[in-house]
Amino acid sequence: MTIAVPTAEQSAELRRRSDRPGLHRQAGSAIGTWRLGVLLIAGSAVASSTAGLFTGSIQADAWTVLLWRGLFGGVLIAVWIAWQHGRATFAAFRAIGLPGVLAAGCSTVGTICFINALRQTTVADVTIIFATAPFVAAAVAWLWKRQRPSWVTAAASAVALAGVALMFSGAQSVGHVVGDLLALAMTALIATMMVIIRNSQASSMLPPACLSAFASSIIVLPWANLSMPVGTELLTLALFGAQFGLVLLLLTLGSRLIPAAQSALIGNLELPLAPIWVWLAFGQIPPAMTCLGGAIVLAAIAGDMRLNRARP
Repeated sequence: MTIAVPTAEQSAELRRRSDRPGLHRQAGSAIGTWRLGVLLIAGSAVASSTAGLFTGSIQADAWTVLLWRGLFGGVLIAVWIAWQHGRATFAAFRAIGLPGVLAAGCSTVGTICFINALRQTTVADVTIIFATAPFVAAAVAWLWKRQRPSWVTAAASAVALAGVALMFSGAQSVGHVVGDLLALAMTALIATMMVIIRNSQASSMLPPACLSAFASSIIVLPWANLSMPVGTELLTLALFGAQFGLVLLLLTLGSRLIPAAQSALIGNLELPLAPIWVWLAFGQIPPAMTCLGGAIVLAAIAGDMRLNRARP
């Protein structure tokens, strides 16, 4: 009986075939992680888009809303951390290190800038400026880690920005320099926070998110109404705080799994969704240009999800 001995080329091919299952498993794991990150950021954007429903239902001033919003949101995140870490909860807070402190600082100051920007300029200006977050995140990631976004995400971000500009094409921005600068600072801070979270895999970034929520409440104490809300007002504030906590929780978890520029792009999903919720809840029909611009933003995000690949 003759035994066929494989040639060198056949042996190499056999080795390559035997390695493929492992490569497929690694690729499948990377894609699964990327998809989870996309879902978490998208969930954060959907939750964030409901903010208008709460602000339209609460009679308290902005500082009082910030006080209770941060308090209830911080409690929600703290409960999640305690459930996740158990007896190691305090150790998780102690282990945040400098990246965690910087992320918490960016989130806290960004929130304060956001509220003051809304007081100093138009919602349209703030929205359009924040739509540049994918580009800011890409710039920060490149300057800090020399990380380049994929061309698909860069192109989709540009298309989304054009869609947002179209949504608010009739807005006026004369005399709003201070508010626009605050909105720009908020955008830079939130984009930087996403980059920090993405590049801080050694420790949990949920404790910094929790600390930032409580810090935002502490900072506004001098201007807030400290009397205890009751009844429906208290319930609405609690739900608004839970919404804020959920946004921070999902954003923090998702930003670790996908590139920062892509996180910021998917975050733009809230822009076309916000007027839809207001329309459904209060019957306020959005203008045609808002619908057209929103459709462009959604198409840009969908295109990025369809064409992009998981990146390490």
